[in-house]
Amino acid sequence: MSKEQDNKGIVGRWFTEFWGNTWNPTVVDELCTADILLQYSLHAPRRGRADVKAFMAAFREAFPDLSFAGAADLIAEGDYVVGRWVGGGTHTGPAFGDFLHGSLPAGSGRKMRFTGTTVLRVQNGKIAEEIGLDDGVTALTQLGLIRAA
Repeated sequence: MSKEQDNKGIVGRWFTEFWGNTWNPTVVDELCTADILLQYSLHAPRRGRADVKAFMAAFREAFPDLSFAGAADLIAEGDYVVGRWVGGGTHTGPAFGDFLHGSLPAGSGRKMRFTGTTVLRVQNGKIAEEIGLDDGVTALTQLGLIRAA
């Protein structure tokens, strides 16, 4: 297999086990570099395996049905893999204040469903960076944290 195919396999597994509806926390240790960078517009950047796991644990506690899935085939070139996705969840858990703009009280029942595009850099078979452009305006509007003009 080519490097690009190998990288697509790694990212495909990451999308399924980290972002999919059944979270596998050990996938962070298996597939990520020690200093992984996870960066999206809705949240502060996360650096390192422990920080990434803590972020996802809190996100999933607040949104127990959280799930993201691919919306198109992955595209790979060299060390980079690009994926389009759709996802979201319902806030039924504890208060959640991890958004850069606003926070939710416990069990708000608010739902979000939004899309995005992510670029991942794979270094020596491990994910070193995941930088995404998400439709945060849609998510924050649906959650009642910002209002449409």
